[in-house]
Amino acid sequence: MSNSTIDRSILITGCSTGIGYCVAHGLQKLGYRVFATARKPEDVSRLKQEGLESLELDLNDSSSITNAVQKILELTDGKLYALFNNGAYGQPGAVEDLTLDALRHQFEVNVFGTHELTRQIIPIMRNQNEGRIIQNSSLLGLVVLPYRGAYNASKFALEALSDTLRLELVDTNIFVSSIEPGPILSKFRMNSYKMFQKYIDGQHSLYQGTYDKMQKNLLKEGPVMPFTLPPEAVLKRVIYALEAKNPQPHYYVTVPTYVLVTLKRFLPHRLMEWVLRNVV
Repeated sequence: MSNSTIDRSILITGCSTGIGYCVAHGLQKLGYRVFATARKPEDVSRLKQEGLESLELDLNDSSSITNAVQKILELTDGKLYALFNNGAYGQPGAVEDLTLDALRHQFEVNVFGTHELTRQIIPIMRNQNEGRIIQNSSLLGLVVLPYRGAYNASKFALEALSDTLRLELVDTNIFVSSIEPGPILSKFRMNSYKMFQKYIDGQHSLYQGTYDKMQKNLLKEGPVMPFTLPPEAVLKRVIYALEAKNPQPHYYVTVPTYVLVTLKRFLPHRLMEWVLRNVV
C-alpha cells in the first residue's frame, strides 16, 4: 500500500454488525481513516469505544444523511476518498403479501437512501479529482430467488443505478464497483426476521407453510446454505476495489454467486427458473 493511501478516508454505512463492522475494522488496520456509521446511537457509542471514528447515519432519514456528510467533511477538510454503501436489509415475503409500506421501506433504505448519500459524495470526489464508490450489492441483484421479491427488486435497482453511474463517470477519476456476495455469516437473517414480523401477515397467507420453514431458517444459528463465507471475504474485495489502478465493475463473492450467474448465462429460462425455485 502506498504512503498516500494512509491519508485516504472512507465512509462506510451499516457498521453495527456483519460486513460493515468487519470492513471498518479491517480497513482501519490497513491505515485507512474509517468513518463507521450506524443507525442506532448505542451502536455508534460501541464503535467509538472500539477505536473507530463513528457517527449516526440513518439511510431512511435525509437530515441524518446530510448531517453525517457535513460532519465528516469538517473532519477531513472537505475531502473523502471512498464511499462503501453497505447499509441495507432484506425484506422477506411473497410478492402478493408485500404491502406498499413494506416495499417502500425496503427501497427507502436499500436504494433511495443509498442514492441520496452517493449524490452528496460525488461532488466532493469531483472537486478532488479522484474517488472510489463501492456498492455492496448482492447475488440477488443478479438473479432472483422466491419470497425475496422486495430485496431482489432493491438490489436490481442498485445494480442499474451503479452501472449507469459508471458509464456517466467514465471521463473522471471516480470509479464505481459493485460487490456481489452470496451467503455471508452475519446478523442479516435476524434483521430480516424482524422485518418479516413487522410487515408480513404470515398467519393469514396462502404461503403460511412456506413462511414457517422460512422463519426457522431466519432464526437458525450459523450458516443455512452451503459455501457460506465469513465477512472477511467481502473485505478482500473491498480492498481490491479501493487499491486497484483500474478496479473491476463487479466483484463476485462466494461459490453460489459464481455458479448461479454462470448458469443464468447458459441455461434456458425455464430450466434456470427450476434451479432458482429449488435453491435452499
